[in-house]
Amino acid sequence: MMIIRYIEPKDVNDLYLLAQKAGFGLTSLQPNMEKLAARIERACKTVAGELPKADQVYLFVLEDTELNKVVGVCGIEVALGLKEPWYNFHVGTQVHASEPLSVYNALPTLYLSNDHTNCSELCTLFLDPDYRLNKNGKFLSKVRFLFLSAFRQYFEETIVAEMRGYSDVNGQSPFWNAVGHKFFNIEFTKADYLSGIGQKAFIAELMPRHPLYVDMLPDDAKAAIGMVHPNTRPAYNLLLEEGLRYKGYVDIFDGGATLQADIENLRAIKESQILTVKIVEPSHLSLGDEPYIIANDDYENYRAIVVYSTPYQDQIQLSLEQAKQLNVQNGAEVRILSINVQQASKSKAMNRLENNQHLQMAVN
Repeated sequence: MMIIRYIEPKDVNDLYLLAQKAGFGLTSLQPNMEKLAARIERACKTVAGELPKADQVYLFVLEDTELNKVVGVCGIEVALGLKEPWYNFHVGTQVHASEPLSVYNALPTLYLSNDHTNCSELCTLFLDPDYRLNKNGKFLSKVRFLFLSAFRQYFEETIVAEMRGYSDVNGQSPFWNAVGHKFFNIEFTKADYLSGIGQKAFIAELMPRHPLYVDMLPDDAKAAIGMVHPNTRPAYNLLLEEGLRYKGYVDIFDGGATLQADIENLRAIKESQILTVKIVEPSHLSLGDEPYIIANDDYENYRAIVVYSTPYQDQIQLSLEQAKQLNVQNGAEVRILSINVQQASKSKAMNRLENNQHLQMAVN
């Protein structure tokens, strides 16, 4: 069975293997054992209530219980930029006009920004390629929204998600080569690694303080602004379904899109339900075609699984094994959310995707 739970110190070796598989561009998951262990410790202390808001992070792992193996990870940073600046580029517009010459040019520009200071962040989403089947990817991504719904009081008003931008198989980023490399004079992979392990002082010291004109960049760099890495496109679409959207902010390293939303507008906040557990024999489960994420809403021992049981009135049927995985008893309350988005919501998400693509085309 696949379950999601808080990360634990024992998971560090599995997390290191995932970091090795993640490749270039996933800043918050770097193959550095010391830094990974420190991040796990930070996550554990967050749950224990031992850290100030500026240091808090929640990390969840997807575990294959048959193999006792962690095969995926995802996280939520509670508040960005409270200890050191949080940077991104904002795609803005600078107008140059001369009435005597009949010239009017509205030119896209990149402004260095700290606008997402004190926002919460969806982060560190990675699933082992061997497990990218059976709704595992959706489960891993969307459980964070169920957690936000249950424990809204621990997070800020706005949630953001930096999406991995385009880089080729050799780790070359056209956006970095045209922009960052000019100011840092180091390779993209090294800059990304240093940022991922917390050495970010060089960003403040060396990044440009004046607007950059997009039209002066090479074509491949312009095309990368707001682009999402092919491996990240499924995650991007899932976030659109859940209510996030692009508002013109991009990553300073690879130009990948940053999505954001008011937490109160997320689908999980509006559509998740609290139901009562009814434990039945496996042969008596009322099964349907729709998968649901079910979580126990136990803050100290959070667990979530996927089931195909059909909710009936205010109840959800679970087998004894499923109930044990969730650490719940008969009659306990659980929180559920459909993995799949209803057609009406899906149409809205597709409209947002089309609008985002039009924005990107306008920049390019």
